[in-house]
Amino acid sequence: MSLDADVLKVLADPLRSKILELLSGEALCTCHLVEETGAKQTNVSNHLKVLREAGFVDTEPCGRFTYYRLRPDALRRIAGSLTELADRADPDARRPC
Repeated sequence: MSLDADVLKVLADPLRSKILELLSGEALCTCHLVEETGAKQTNVSNHLKVLREAGFVDTEPCGRFTYYRLRPDALRRIAGSLTELADRADPDARRPC
C-alpha cells in the first residue's frame, strides 16, 4: 500500500474534515451540514462533490433531498496505509553520507 497525496489533500481541508466527522454519526443532507458547519450551501455542496469523487461519501436520494453517508471502508484504507508506513519506520536506521 502507498500513500496517495491527493487523497491526503482531500482530508486536509478543515471543512471537509468537519463534514466527515459529522457524517460519521449519521447520514445527513446538505441542509443539515450547512446548519452544523455554518458554511454556505454552495461551499458545502462543492466539498461534498470532492468527497464523493474521492470515494469518502455515498449519496442516497430521498425525495427532493440527497443524503450523504460516510464510507468507512475508504477511511480504513487510508488508516491502513498510514499504519503500514508507521510500521515500516525504523528510528535507528540511518543511511551513511
